[in-house]
Amino acid sequence: MSDPTAEAPEDAPAPGWAQSLLTFDIDAHAAAQGDWSLHYEQLSSGRFRGELSLVQLVGVRLTEEKTSLALRQRGRLGEQVYGFAMSVAPTGDVYFDGRKVHPDAILCGSGREIDFVTPAQHHLIALTVERSLLNPLWEHMYQKPLASWLERQMELLPTPESAAALRRKHQQALKESLALAQHFTDPSALNQLRDDILIEWIEALPPSVDTSDLDSLARRKRMVDKACELMMANPDEPPSILDVCSRVGASRRKLNYCFQDVLGTSPTQYLRALRLNGVRRGLREAAPGATVQDVAARWGFWHLGQFSLDYKKHFFELPSETLSRVRKGR
Repeated sequence: MSDPTAEAPEDAPAPGWAQSLLTFDIDAHAAAQGDWSLHYEQLSSGRFRGELSLVQLVGVRLTEEKTSLALRQRGRLGEQVYGFAMSVAPTGDVYFDGRKVHPDAILCGSGREIDFVTPAQHHLIALTVERSLLNPLWEHMYQKPLASWLERQMELLPTPESAAALRRKHQQALKESLALAQHFTDPSALNQLRDDILIEWIEALPPSVDTSDLDSLARRKRMVDKACELMMANPDEPPSILDVCSRVGASRRKLNYCFQDVLGTSPTQYLRALRLNGVRRGLREAAPGATVQDVAARWGFWHLGQFSLDYKKHFFELPSETLSRVRKGR
């Protein structure tokens, strides 16, 4: 992997930009994705390693992402953008907008809000497209307006043959686009590549879409989101799980079931991961003179010895090592 091959332009519109890079920090990985507003949380233990390839064409962005650890990715891609994504070779369960999805599923919907949980060693391909480009193409292909279900977050299952072909064609299109995009000297060739791969994604979608379970999925996700908000409202004094259950109106068993269904983990494990991620960010942003104990206390860790063990188990380094490395870099 290399540094960006071309910088994203500050003043749009422009022919496009491309980058291919290697990252070792989830926040840097999220920030590298252009104008998207994304936030990552590290859910599994280890040192993060990410690979990211992006090609921005007129109205379309092609993406390929590899991440070494289990993550929750949340954020926004844009108000007038639709996204399509799928796993290349799933190594574990993937959760999208509150549901566990099939390994071959195409995940699609509005870019206004995304919520995605991926396992360790995950490999993703994705395409995002602006409404102004997708709408006329959709009407031309199907002789009807853009499907209303695209405003939601959907799991659609193509045939195994279509899934395999789409993976292969997307990766080939990204490779060709990266090569052409080095200098962006041939916009007609890039536009042809863009149109071809966009049509491939659309044609891989199944002919009929069932939206009957969306409301029940949304209810479970709302309960989990509310519980997460309560857990993080006062991180220095995190509530007990029983208190959270009382405030969201659910039994402990039901809350645990909803967390497993929506995020693939328990409330206790998820809260612990969020707080450890919070400490790590706090250490990286700590003011001169701040100590590990100062930052840990802000996230409700009062027993420094146990906290240090938990932190090292999650990030494969001591909190003092994180703080020391940051200060050396200043």
